[in-house]
Amino acid sequence: MKRIVVMFLAMMVGSVVLATPAWAGAPHFVDDTVQATIDGNSVTVVGKEAGLGDEAQITVTVTADAACVNPGGNHPKAANKESFSTTEIVPVQNGKANFEITVTATFSPECVPPMTVAWSNITVLDETNGLSVSL
Repeated sequence: MKRIVVMFLAMMVGSVVLATPAWAGAPHFVDDTVQATIDGNSVTVVGKEAGLGDEAQITVTVTADAACVNPGGNHPKAANKESFSTTEIVPVQNGKANFEITVTATFSPECVPPMTVAWSNITVLDETNGLSVSL
C-alpha cells in the first residue's frame, strides 16, 4: 500500500512539474483587415487582431495627422496642421479582437469649404502587446 501511495504522489508531482502555463499566444493584426476610411474631418479605422490567448481586453490607439488645405493644396495657417488620436478598450473573445475606432479633427478656425481635411500618417497601436501598423 505504501508503494502505491508513493507512486501516486510521484505521478502528481511529475504532472505539476511538467504542466506548462497557458500563454497569450502570438498577437498579430490579421492581414488586410486593418483599413482606414476617410469621411471629411473624420477617419475610421477597422481591423482585427488575433492570437490574443486568454487576454480579456486590449487597449488600441489610432493616431493620425490632419491638415486643413485649400484647393491649391496649401496649408494656410500653421494652426491647421495637427496630430489627433483616439484610444479605446477593445474586448477580446476567443483570442480575437475586432475594433472600429474613429478619429475626428477639430480646427480653430474651422476647416470649411472650399478647404478640406487631408489625412496622413495613420497608425494603429495595440498598447497592450506593443504592436503597430501604419496605413
